[in-house]
Amino acid sequence: MIDRAGLRVRTLRPRRTLGWSIGLPIATLALPLLCLALWVLYRPGSTRPFLLVGVLAVLIAGAVALAFLQYRRTRASVSAAGLVERGFFGGTKTIAARDISGVLRVQLYRGASAETSSQLFVIDRRGHAAFRMRGGFWDEETMDLVAPVLGVDEVVREEPVTMAELRRSDPRLLYWFERRPKLRAEDQPVLMPKSGAVGVLEGSSTKPSRS
Repeated sequence: MIDRAGLRVRTLRPRRTLGWSIGLPIATLALPLLCLALWVLYRPGSTRPFLLVGVLAVLIAGAVALAFLQYRRTRASVSAAGLVERGFFGGTKTIAARDISGVLRVQLYRGASAETSSQLFVIDRRGHAAFRMRGGFWDEETMDLVAPVLGVDEVVREEPVTMAELRRSDPRLLYWFERRPKLRAEDQPVLMPKSGAVGVLEGSSTKPSRS
C-alpha cells in the first residue's frame, strides 16, 4: 500500500512462485536437447559443434532470464482514480475510474475437466474487459482487493461456466484468440443490469464495494 498525496494506491503483483515453476522445467528440458544437438553435430577434430551449441545455450538462457525478469516486473497499480497496468511485454495501460463500470468474477472450467480457474474482469463503460486477472497468475486474495480499492461494485457468477458459454454470453470480455472467428463481439452485448454495472447470468450475485 502506497499513499501518494492522500491517494491510496495498491500495487498488485502476480504469483511470485509461478516464474520459477515455469522457468525451471524449461531449463531442465533444454539441457538434454542441447546434449542431443551436440551429439548430432559432433565431428571429430571440429570445434564448430561446440560453438553452435554454446551459442544456442546462451540464447536459451537469455530468453528464459528475460522472460523471468519481465514477469517479475508485471504489476497493476489500483486506486480510487483508476488502474495502471504494466504488462508482461512492458507496455503500460491506464484506465481512469470514470471509464470503469464494475468488476466481474467468474469460475471458468479448465478445458474438459471439472477443475475451475478464477477469472476477474474490470469492465469499461462499453462493456469490454479493460483489465483481466486469471487465476493461474493471480491469487484470490489479490483479486479480492480490486473492487474495494477501485470503489466499484463486484458482480459474482455463482455457477462455473465453460469457455463456450462465456463466448456466447460475453465475447467482449475475452482475448481475440479465445473468440470463435464466426462470432462478432459487437453483435453479442454484455448483459447489463439497470445500475449500469456488468450483467450476469441467472444465479449470479452482486457484492457491493467495501470501500
